[in-house]
Amino acid sequence: MATDGGDGTTDAALARRLQILATEHWGLLAARSTAQGEVLTRITIHLTLVSAGLVTIGLLGQASHFADWFPPAALGILGFLAAVGLLTLMRVLAVSEEDFMYVTAMNRIRGAYAEVDPVAAEVFLASTHDDELGMRVTYSFFRHRSGAEQVLGSSTMLSVLVNATVTGMFAGGLCATLGVPLIVAVAVGVLIGLCIVAAGVWYAGYRYVSAWRTYAPRSPSPGPPPHWGPWRRDGGA
Repeated sequence: MATDGGDGTTDAALARRLQILATEHWGLLAARSTAQGEVLTRITIHLTLVSAGLVTIGLLGQASHFADWFPPAALGILGFLAAVGLLTLMRVLAVSEEDFMYVTAMNRIRGAYAEVDPVAAEVFLASTHDDELGMRVTYSFFRHRSGAEQVLGSSTMLSVLVNATVTGMFAGGLCATLGVPLIVAVAVGVLIGLCIVAAGVWYAGYRYVSAWRTYAPRSPSPGPPPHWGPWRRDGGA
């Protein structure tokens, strides 16, 4: 039987290997697409509920002329929105972690393609290395993105900010209902909102670092791509 001229593997064995790799690759693509679609739907539902909830609070206030039952009703709506936001944020964090895992897994498969056909691998823009740097290359072919850019532009940050705003409004409204002076209630709401932002960003970073700390790549990157210019491990440029 014909061989590849390298390690003696037959053409049939190479074809079978490529078929297995391609099947796994398509499976990962399908799983990634499903997860992304699901979390985008969750985010859309959350934002729709927040918008509808705030409009409802405004209409209730006008219709009731801010009667005695209005503050508990408004707090109930804000509390519900805060709870839904927390659940949404948990899912967003999970899918964010799943996404870079899928990308890393596909990098590993792409590296196996490169082993079978090094000539074809020369046209890959996505990385063939299944480590953190390889994952970053696949996310951004042409230039290195800083950690701040990644965080500020992420769905996680959007979800954190919305949750911080709603929860801060709930906390401030609760304080005002309990008779706390308005300026103090506003300060409490702002402080709690800022604490949620800080905690959300820290926890997202902790999950990211923890995932990579326990992972052993099969094919580590030899170094950053030349077109990226100076690069540091901490995400700076």
